[in-house]
Amino acid sequence: MDLKQRLQNHLTEIVRDRDPYLSSAGHFYVQQYIRAQLQQWGTLETHEFTVRGKTHQNLILNIPPLSSSLAPSPSTGRAGVGFPPILIGAHYDGVPGTPGADDNATGVAVLLELARSIADQPLKYPVRFVAFDMEEYGMLGSAEYANELKQQRQPLRLMISLEMLGYCDETPNSERYPTGLERFYPNRGNFIALIGNLSTIPDLINLSRNIRKSGTPSEWLPAPNRGLMVPQTRLSDHSPFWDNGYRAMMITDTAFMRNPHYHKASDRIETLNLDFLTGVCRGLDIGIRRL
Repeated sequence: MDLKQRLQNHLTEIVRDRDPYLSSAGHFYVQQYIRAQLQQWGTLETHEFTVRGKTHQNLILNIPPLSSSLAPSPSTGRAGVGFPPILIGAHYDGVPGTPGADDNATGVAVLLELARSIADQPLKYPVRFVAFDMEEYGMLGSAEYANELKQQRQPLRLMISLEMLGYCDETPNSERYPTGLERFYPNRGNFIALIGNLSTIPDLINLSRNIRKSGTPSEWLPAPNRGLMVPQTRLSDHSPFWDNGYRAMMITDTAFMRNPHYHKASDRIETLNLDFLTGVCRGLDIGIRRL
């Protein structure tokens, strides 16, 4: 089965009303689907947190680095020293009243396929995949997790948030921007955007270049001061990592700046461009391996 078909199969399972309170059956179904998929590649961990008396779960899969990276360090004698993990995350909850195809079934589908690929061919870095809950309520799942990592002083090589990856519009003037940015970027909504804090600029350049080389248009934007100058840059699970001082970026089709179905009942699979989504997934797989 090719990548495009696997992504479509994931979307078929994930695209449904899945608000954790108002569509709890759909939310549970998707959570269990993600759990079953990730368990194919290793032991799944659960990070639990409580909101309004209800327990929520971030689902975590750790994929170890290449065996050569596990050799003891000459200076410390400990294995894996100097290789903090790359964390790749996507939220699986949805807004009430929408099946959430682009937001964020596309991000979860790509998360699952990247896990498949990296489990099959590991990187020199350990990679941690996290399916976050409660993003739509204010990045609550990622905030709980990022705060905990900071308290435990756990380093990360990089955090990557996959946030809406499948909507593409070749029409002129189909892309909108926060005021001022339209002078620097294309007016067609046919690219994938990478938005990171200033410390990620080398990775933004590298990753964007490799995505372009793979055949998918890509643009990148550095966001100073935790994105507070352009609040639209903070609207995903990377922002709690920014707030905790981690190097983090969001990969996105720019959401409501392009997609007219954002947070609506019309956010369905048939509105997506699956060739674009497949290209984004393939480009990310190639680019992340070259970080």
